[in-house]
Amino acid sequence: MGPKAIGPYSLIRGAECGKLFFISGQLGINPETGELEEGIEAQARRVMENLKSILESYGLSMNNVIKTTIFLINPEDFSKVNEIYAGFFPEPYPARSTIFVKALPKNALIEIEAIACL
Repeated sequence: MGPKAIGPYSLIRGAECGKLFFISGQLGINPETGELEEGIEAQARRVMENLKSILESYGLSMNNVIKTTIFLINPEDFSKVNEIYAGFFPEPYPARSTIFVKALPKNALIEIEAIACL
């Protein structure tokens, strides 16, 4: 077994899947206003709420998510995002990667994509 996870994620998630759902990267855009939320915490919460809403529209929940990829602009935001992210998932957490990037669409501070299993 590899080293212990350093955040709210599982080293590996296995599942027998009939169907996989690939959720495109979500930004912290408020669906009611079409505007990007202000600040990393508001954007991270909104991203997670948007993912949850998309999943629910297909009869899925956050429990169905088996893998996420987080794209962050600022490495300093990692711990804040971890805290918010952990509040949306029960254990076992999805497998996860975090990638630090130079820029994101609309000058967002965070983007998260997900894979869910039915």
